[in-house]
Amino acid sequence: MIFSFCLISDRAIPSSNIDLHFVHCSRNLERCKVCGDMVPKKHAEEHFLNTHAPVACSQCSETMEREILAMHKGENCPQRIVTCEFCEFPLPAIDLAEHQEVCGNRTELCHLCNRYIRLRERYNHEIRCTGVPENVVGPPRDVRAPERDQGPQRRPPNDFSRKRLLLTIAITGIAVLLGSLFFQRKTESSQVH
Repeated sequence: MIFSFCLISDRAIPSSNIDLHFVHCSRNLERCKVCGDMVPKKHAEEHFLNTHAPVACSQCSETMEREILAMHKGENCPQRIVTCEFCEFPLPAIDLAEHQEVCGNRTELCHLCNRYIRLRERYNHEIRCTGVPENVVGPPRDVRAPERDQGPQRRPPNDFSRKRLLLTIAITGIAVLLGSLFFQRKTESSQVH
């Protein structure tokens, strides 16, 4: 079978049908001036409005073709909501780098080696951590006999610090959760109005 190329629809058509096909294409299709796709003439305006009409992003007010609006809002909009990798707090993408710079410098106690580690270094530390404090050089020194007989020992100062750290983490977690809920409600109410 021999094929001919239709100049309107850019398709290979059997040569025996090319005349009929060409007449049909000429009457019913037109090429979109923006994207070059062939669209039915009766749907040309609808195609333009649904695909190419300029629209403004509701979050950042940037104007773009309607066709790319969803991708812009999900991946490129500087005002889209993203979460911090360290505290999972939701915030606009434009503010993320500055927030994570500060948030990643916060420290947490490694319970294996008893050192405070920056959150941004936590993953690499967990891989390399041996569970032995790095500042210990030799065996622990033995407590002298007179000190052993003096009665109950005081609680190590580190115990108080751990409790204080856990309390701080709990309070921070609650604050982040409340802030997240407040921000989510604020966003939902602004979208409704």
